[in-house]
Amino acid sequence: MVDIFDLTLHRTDRHRPFELVAPGFAAAVVDTLAPGSPDDAGLTLHTRGPEAPFATVEARLRAAEGSIALGLGTEDGDHVLVRWTARTSRVSLEVRTRGRTRVLRRRKVGLGEGAGLAFALCENQVTALVDAGEGWQPVLTERAKVSALVDLRRETTLARFRYAWGTTGVTASNVRAGLFGMTGLRDPHLVQHADGSPYEREGRQFLTWTCAGLGSFRQAHWTAWSFDPASPRDMRLESQIFSRRDGLVLGDHAGHLVRHQDRWLLATSSWGDFTPGSIHVRHAETDADLLSGVHVIDTAPTPLPTEHATWDPSLLLHDGSWRVAFVESPSQKKWNFHPALARGPQASTGQADGPWFEGLELVAAAKDLTQCEGPIFARVGSEPWLLASDKVGQNYPVFDLDGQRRGRLDAPYPTNIPHPQLVPDPTGGWWMLTFDNAQYAPRVMGYGGHGDVVLMHSV
Repeated sequence: MVDIFDLTLHRTDRHRPFELVAPGFAAAVVDTLAPGSPDDAGLTLHTRGPEAPFATVEARLRAAEGSIALGLGTEDGDHVLVRWTARTSRVSLEVRTRGRTRVLRRRKVGLGEGAGLAFALCENQVTALVDAGEGWQPVLTERAKVSALVDLRRETTLARFRYAWGTTGVTASNVRAGLFGMTGLRDPHLVQHADGSPYEREGRQFLTWTCAGLGSFRQAHWTAWSFDPASPRDMRLESQIFSRRDGLVLGDHAGHLVRHQDRWLLATSSWGDFTPGSIHVRHAETDADLLSGVHVIDTAPTPLPTEHATWDPSLLLHDGSWRVAFVESPSQKKWNFHPALARGPQASTGQADGPWFEGLELVAAAKDLTQCEGPIFARVGSEPWLLASDKVGQNYPVFDLDGQRRGRLDAPYPTNIPHPQLVPDPTGGWWMLTFDNAQYAPRVMGYGGHGDVVLMHSV
């Protein structure tokens, strides 16, 4: 039987999932959009709007004349749009509320026949993107001015808006609208049974990933993907999972899904409205099928045994008690964070008696590590281990279930803080699925669009 310290992993693949409209989650597809009257500035409203403030409307220009608008609109005339006008060769970002239209950003962008234009909403950040033949590139983005006029995170506000488009003298094609996809992926976590074994359906296993959005932490969201454990590049987006709290729909992410007693245990991190000092682990339990469709889940704060900020929860039921790993962070201004391990009460029945988060006591915290996250439980050989990722040391420390450091994984260390998600290969050996710091369009979008998927395999 292979011991974890016998593994030597090497890189086998690197790729970047990228889609503005999430695959399988398009709400509308229009082959041809006929030009409207030059005097008609109205919008066509679809019958549906997005379930969360993560949405895209994209189109291709057939004739570079007139103007085209893409975005979200309401029956009473409010809208949040990206508009391109051929006469001025300008892309603009506009919001209309209470009968007044405000142009928040504009930029001169020449577009020819066949070029693409897209509106993307991630949380309250709106971005205009164009594709002139070299792939989608952002040209304008704005959050503060948008959120000052309309807070699309508010469930009652978002419910008024539907996907919208309109043309004046322009013929467009391939109009697609739906939930936003991803500019990259990060924070992989295997979907597991409570004992740590992979959850399977029809030979496929599942991972949750954070979908990098157009912006930073608040503009990302959480998803579940199925994959072939013999060939994990074969990934398919299956579900999108959002959090509801305080009347807001947010893209909380970096969590763990666990199947226990015919229900789903959900633990996630409150990155969806991140400000320094606020980040914490949240939880929920449901019998909804979280591996299919779109879900907006009510979550509650998790009572972890620490006074500090927390994220990256990981759960394991072992020898009749819950083990809960998480990141403990004394500071997010000058970043300082490390893995911690807690243990729940011992049950006499061999199964935990109460919820996984009740009665937790801190076992250990690796306070000597200052930029170490991504704690993941993995059973390699006969023992379950706790793995993490240390940016400063450029390695993956391995802890036992008493929180003692026992060594490190023998594996390459990409950029950023790559989470060491080990997955058994049914054809032999082990995979590690992780990510790196490759950014998407940082000159316009800044930090936060990172997430090339990196695959490794044991020798």
